[in-house]
Amino acid sequence: MSATAGRVPPRSADPPVAARHATNPDVQVGAGSSAVTLVLPPRLTASAESLRDAAQRRGLRTIQLRTFEVPAGMHADHLLAGPSFADVVAPLLGIALLEAAPSWLARLPRDLTRREIDLVAIGEAYELRRPVFIKSPNDKNIPAMIYTDGSRLPGPDAVDRRTPVLVSDIVDFTAEYRLHLLDGVVHAGSQYAEHGRSRLGPASADALAFGTDLLAGYGHTLPSAIVVDVGLIDGRWAVIEANAAWASGAYAADPDLVLDVVLRAAGPTASVSARDRRFIRRPQRPEPAPRPAADSGTR
Repeated sequence: MSATAGRVPPRSADPPVAARHATNPDVQVGAGSSAVTLVLPPRLTASAESLRDAAQRRGLRTIQLRTFEVPAGMHADHLLAGPSFADVVAPLLGIALLEAAPSWLARLPRDLTRREIDLVAIGEAYELRRPVFIKSPNDKNIPAMIYTDGSRLPGPDAVDRRTPVLVSDIVDFTAEYRLHLLDGVVHAGSQYAEHGRSRLGPASADALAFGTDLLAGYGHTLPSAIVVDVGLIDGRWAVIEANAAWASGAYAADPDLVLDVVLRAAGPTASVSARDRRFIRRPQRPEPAPRPAADSGTR
């Protein structure tokens, strides 16, 4: 039997999926000869544009959606976007998103973080009465910043009290670096800040070495493709945080190397290794907190 026997040819009235997308005002299709497709969100940062260009140079097809809606019949293999877009689009396309466990940073030993870090529900964080740094573990729904106390956090009328947050001591990082990790090695990296201000440049040898040592001891606690930010506190190396590679900027790192990490971190669900399955993102969607009665006051 020939390779095409038994297949029903497409009706002439039905254009190929790619052609339908090319004329869809909600889709922007980029050049690429490969059947492998990278999907992008409506708005792109300069970093995302550089990764899109790297993908096109590699021969990948890129699709930039104009909205969060996935057109009927659309296929894509990989994704580069923020969490809000990714949570809507990735499940519809069968793309698995890899990320560190929400508790990963809080579970690292103090000699790797150089500060106290706890993972708590935001309802508990409301009771804090001291300045702390608070952020969401893997999302951006709680602004990452110093709060003078817990009363400054988004209130229960806007955020479910069960929402997890990372609460950290306030420290001063004199230099900060982003490391793109792939298969247990530091695949790419760059500096992105100095004394809290933007400063782009190559990753230092010491930053790369710290990343390598971190992977040697704790690589098994991370997915095979992930971003980890590291920095200096009083001259000592510390882990700042872990970030999903599919939602992280490249800064001054080689976009072709960064793309390697992104493609692994957000790819077909069927292709995820047994090792990485426990790191597939499953966003929690608690029921919205009820709004307080008009006479109950606000927090």
